[in-house]
This record gives sequence, C-alpha cells and structure tokens, in this order.
Amino acid sequence: MNRDSILKQPATVLTPDQRHRYFDDGYLAIPAFIPSLWTDKLRDAADEMIERSRHCSVSDHIFALEEGHTSAAPRLHRLYSPQDHHPAFWEFICSEAMTALAADVVGRDVKFHHAKLNFKTGRGSRGFKWHQDIQAWPHTDYSPVTIGVYIDGCSADQGPLAMVKGSHEGPLYSMYDEAGEFAVCIREEEAGWIEDAPREAPTGPAGTTLLLNCRTVHGSVTNNSNADRPLLLVVYSSADSFAYTPSPIVSPHMGTIVRGDAAAYANFDTRPCELPPDWSRIGYGGPWKRQAASERSADG
Repeated sequence: MNRDSILKQPATVLTPDQRHRYFDDGYLAIPAFIPSLWTDKLRDAADEMIERSRHCSVSDHIFALEEGHTSAAPRLHRLYSPQDHHPAFWEFICSEAMTALAADVVGRDVKFHHAKLNFKTGRGSRGFKWHQDIQAWPHTDYSPVTIGVYIDGCSADQGPLAMVKGSHEGPLYSMYDEAGEFAVCIREEEAGWIEDAPREAPTGPAGTTLLLNCRTVHGSVTNNSNADRPLLLVVYSSADSFAYTPSPIVSPHMGTIVRGDAAAYANFDTRPCELPPDWSRIGYGGPWKRQAASERSADG
C-alpha cells in the first residue's frame, strides 16, 4: 500500500503530526510508548533466552554470539526469531499495541515478516555501520516498517540506533562490498555525505519505540556503557506487500496476517531494489559476521 492510500485511512494510535513525520523523515521515535506491563514481560523472556545461551559455544540459527561469550558471562549480539523461542514475544508482536501502531503507517491490513532481538551487550559491543534494510529482504513495495522497542530504555552511551532524516526518499545503496560479498553496509566512498546529513539517535526510558522505514539509512555506534541495550525489532508490511526472495531470518510465523485481512491483489512499487544472495542456499551468517569479514577483506 502506498503513502497516499494509507493517509486516507484514520489513524488509531499516532497523531496526524506523528504520522506525517514518519512519512517525511523516514522514522519516528515515541518515548515510553510501550507500557511496563509489556516491557516487564519482554524483559523476563529475554532473561530466559540469555540463560539458554549459556549452553551455546558457537553462533547458530538461534543466537548470534559476540566475541568473549562464555557460559559464565554471556555476550550476545542477537536472538533470531524470538517469537519462535518464547511465547511472550509472539503474543507481543500480535498485540493491539504493536499491530495498531503498524497499521497507522502500513495500512489497516498488516502482515508479519520477521523479528530479532538485538542485545548489544555492554562493555564494548560493536556498533553497526550505515546501511538500509530492504536490500536484504526485498518486497513488492516499500511499505515494510521495522518497529523497535527498547526493552530497558536506551541512553546516549549505549549506542542508540541513529537514522538519517529523509534518506528513505533518496537512492538505495549497494549492500555488496568491493569483493562482491553482501556486507550489509554502504561502501565508505558512498557514505561520506552522511556525516553532513541531518540525523538523529533518539534515546529514552523503557518502552521507547522507534518506527523505521525499510529504505531509511541507519546505523549505531559502540555500546560504551556497562549495561546491555536490548532492542526488539519487528518487521511488518502492508498485507498487499509480498517478499519475493528468501528471507535471511525465517520463521513459521512469516506471512501471518496479524491485523485485518489478507490481500486479494499485490501492490507494486516500480522503483528497483538490489537483490541479496540466495539466503536459502548459503545461509545468512549474521550482519556482524558479514561486516567483520568485509573489513578483513578491505585490509588485505
């Protein structure tokens, strides 16, 4: 569904100003939007998953482990598809709080695509280079939104997600490096403009929520605090938007209509999108691993 059609529908959660800011800027931050009833439940579920990770020694399709991870001191980059490993996450993804918010920016019929929980463990967890999301999982249009929830909140020294204002209306950059590997980052020679571009890294207390358009350029810096920065990221799209390549993060819930009705027709945006590798054949391996491999390749 396109912007004009969405804006013709009445909003459920967002104010008219918030809605227009999302479409104009490519993102929106809402401090303390998710109530403690939910953040407490999500925190308990996240803690349970951290306990499970103590039994892991290598990254797999469930956990992306950070360097230095041990059973005594878990260090995690990410939990893939959290909704498949703890019922609280799927309950939250399908909740009125989340689906109504998604509907305000993708249209009243909402489809779930995938989710991940980025822990960004304290004491030096690496950041994430500037990139765009949609090249990893192209859809027939650019309606997909990532809704991120800071479960414990986020301060400036924890490496908050930073977005480049209005970049969703600009070009899509290649996510491949000079060696032809999908590195999930914009090449340095193409990213120089970002330093002078208007950008924002919103922070806030537990429940602070971000809405991020799939074309928006974003990234983050190192978590220099002593505290973890768990950020639940859920991708929704209009029901009439369809992924046309295998997803890097799979789940039995992918494609579920979580609000409204299934689409009878597909919506198409004629702007092209770079294609990712065939994830079903090679596997994803995680973005941190891909960015690190690209850095080693560049260093020779």
